Amino acid sequence: MTVSVRAEVAAGAEDLSLWPASTRRLPHGGLAVGGVSLAEVADRFETPAYVLDEGEVRGRCRTYREAFPDADVLYAAKAFLSRAMVRWVREEGLGLDTCSAGELELAVTAGFPPERIVLHGNAKSPRDLEAALRLGVGRIVIDGPSEIARIAAAVGPDGHQKVMVRVVPGVSAGGHDKIRTGTDDQKFGLSPTDGGAQHAVSRILGQPQLELTGLHCHIGSQITEVQPYLVALRRMVALMARIRDAHGVVLPELDMGGGHGVAYRPGEPALDPASLARRLRAELVEGCAAARLAVPRLLVEPGRAVVGPAGVALYRVLAVKHTGEKVFVAVDGGMSDNPRPALYGVRYAPRLVGRAPTAGPRTTTVVGRHCEAGDILAAGVELPGDVRPGDLLAVPVAGAYQLSMASGYNLVGRPAVVAVHEGTARLLVRRETLDDFRSRDIGG
Repeated sequence: MTVSVRAEVAAGAEDLSLWPASTRRLPHGGLAVGGVSLAEVADRFETPAYVLDEGEVRGRCRTYREAFPDADVLYAAKAFLSRAMVRWVREEGLGLDTCSAGELELAVTAGFPPERIVLHGNAKSPRDLEAALRLGVGRIVIDGPSEIARIAAAVGPDGHQKVMVRVVPGVSAGGHDKIRTGTDDQKFGLSPTDGGAQHAVSRILGQPQLELTGLHCHIGSQITEVQPYLVALRRMVALMARIRDAHGVVLPELDMGGGHGVAYRPGEPALDPASLARRLRAELVEGCAAARLAVPRLLVEPGRAVVGPAGVALYRVLAVKHTGEKVFVAVDGGMSDNPRPALYGVRYAPRLVGRAPTAGPRTTTVVGRHCEAGDILAAGVELPGDVRPGDLLAVPVAGAYQLSMASGYNLVGRPAVVAVHEGTARLLVRRETLDDFRSRDIGG
């Protein structure tokens, strides 16, 4: 079914700077994304709902392919995964970075080539490894010493599996303490400082059925500066040179992970893929020349930067409460469909859509419907002073880590995902219903 956009006026670049490039203003306060009116999407598919602009996803995939023409770009599936997303990523020439048997199975059954998939995880379950080996995953990233024997035994004496070693390069970067993963004091990876990384490399090289293709690192998430990546790359190249000197082995691959930051509010910085690619490549070539090391093939793993800005979350206002000087606008979603503000203090920029306001802006706190004081979607934001129940709010940059982190709290049910593209809206993931909860609850 096509949801028609009857009229549109090009929006100012600053006003809609966070929104998908296809976003256009409509009369009477409306907005269209992908040629589809957001108000009509809300009416047809109900709220809360995630709207995903297919053209924006594809365009961002192409931006990465153009920025990294001599590297492997792997989409980080944990940001958002569905069968449609698998198809878009595959058709745009990206690989896939997964963290579980569930992500692996969905990707492969949706037609993604398993040899272009990498499996991560600091604590891979037997089911994760079984699925990876059965499906023929391209790389398994070893995160701890116990995994070496487990994978070797599962592969068997006549088998073969390509692996990498996740290294902690001692670089702290990221938008919040809980998403900084490049230092020794957290659960991921192996450190060169205490010799753990070197010991793992030695053990892997002693397993003939395991082929060590390279090193991997991931220093954090929501990183908006290039410099931390350059520091990490120098340390990774130095370790590769030490491995060459100790074992006579030149590793052909270096995976620098992802964590590429995006802007969630106007004026916030974002990481530029072209600048990152240019400077990483220059640093890699220079560092390898100084170490007399062959330049390895680079891998990067963007997730949020591909899908985050392509998404818009839609909510209906349920209540407006004036408490002293504060104005609380309660919506029909909350921390069950977007826990990131509660987890990481993320700040969003919601917008009234579907009608023209008659009052000036007022500082407002947008809250969810859940039984938690911390269920706040956006604090201290400017919304029209006449916002009222029944109004539609749209939140840009909602494509990453929302559905993938959504929960069943209060048995509200996870929202639907609706794709928009060239004037057409279609359902990708249906809304979770009470029947879904009942079907899983088999006790009595």
